[in-house]
Amino acid sequence: MQKQLQARRLDGIDKNPWVVFTKLASECDAVNLGQGFPDFPPPDFAVEAFQHAVSGDFMLNQYTRAFGYPPLIKILASFFGKLLGQEIDPLENVLVTVGAYGALFTAFQALVDEGDEVIIIEPSFDCYEPMTLMAGGHPVFVSLKLTPTKDRELDASSDWQLDPTELASKFTSRTKALILNTPNNPLGKVFSKAELEVVASLCQQHDVLCISDEVYQWLVYDGCQHISIASLPGMWERTLTIGSAGKTFSVTGWKVGWVLGPDRLMKHLRTVHQNSIFHCPTQSQAAVAQSFQREQLHFGQPSSYFLQFPQAMQRKRDHVIQSLLSVGLRPVISQGSYFLITDISDFKSRMPDLPGAADEPYDSRFVKWMIKNKGLVAIPVSIFYSQSHQKHFDHYIRFCFVKDESTLQAMDKKLQEWKDELRA
Repeated sequence: MQKQLQARRLDGIDKNPWVVFTKLASECDAVNLGQGFPDFPPPDFAVEAFQHAVSGDFMLNQYTRAFGYPPLIKILASFFGKLLGQEIDPLENVLVTVGAYGALFTAFQALVDEGDEVIIIEPSFDCYEPMTLMAGGHPVFVSLKLTPTKDRELDASSDWQLDPTELASKFTSRTKALILNTPNNPLGKVFSKAELEVVASLCQQHDVLCISDEVYQWLVYDGCQHISIASLPGMWERTLTIGSAGKTFSVTGWKVGWVLGPDRLMKHLRTVHQNSIFHCPTQSQAAVAQSFQREQLHFGQPSSYFLQFPQAMQRKRDHVIQSLLSVGLRPVISQGSYFLITDISDFKSRMPDLPGAADEPYDSRFVKWMIKNKGLVAIPVSIFYSQSHQKHFDHYIRFCFVKDESTLQAMDKKLQEWKDELRA
């Protein structure tokens, strides 16, 4: 009898929707508003910092401290300590990882055990479920519910809300952790202080950890305020706060992320880290450290990149919203992140029988049709839901608006052609 090659922990998580849609986009030469990365240059100061790291001190070509380049962990501790209201020890409370993805994986491997339950708020970034399963945990899902208001023409991501009673019902004696993502991908929802207090109260009541994915914390719009749940009373000691240089400075290829948290949790993440990747690239860490040092000098002033960047991205968001409306798509106004979702219910009513597998969600079939026939790439929102919930949310698609002006102009051209066809 032939032995099974793959480990059982890989069962059911081998298929990746990103591969499918990226391949199709490439084949059709479509305008890619699907994947979440900027296609414009990073800020000059970040590029200069990286150039300096590569061409300056030759020792930056070698290993640095395994858990983080000392100047980087020092500036992260200083910068975020003020925001979280904590005295953060760089050596005990900060871990540098291979992107936020690496931070998440390390956290799951360190803290989720066989049979532990992990509460995931949907829609959720699609790695949370497989990472829970790979650690031996059991994902428990709770969905944000749309409660539209009549005051606006368009729905907003703030209209998607947690039902406190339903959330409370998901906590059991086996619940180990809750995953929070604010601002949320794909929705763009920024959780309010009141919502975070509900989550915090339940975590404390049931002695549950909170893994808070805050990679889009600087990308908030319309005067919204990002609040880190670790800053709420009683939450620092049970929260891991995850950040990303890629999203912070538009350098997703540098793959520098970090985790902040109490040493009682962080020591277990360090154990996983030292027995897996051990170390992150020194030069990119040095460049991120210098970029944060620059921002610390400007923070809170008009010259702050963390002020200027979201203002520029809000203009891009507004551009995309107006353009999508022209063909009958119904965008949901995003409060934060790279993304907004769009309601395609009208198309589902008019074009219910698009090609695809019998069990394929409608939004997935619609995106494939749109790529092939309209030359535009988006991502079906159903992939951000557990399988049992996908059928309830298969009438939304996600667009990334953090794109260069030339990309947005190419989108406008495709949408104008679509609009002309609708008029014909």
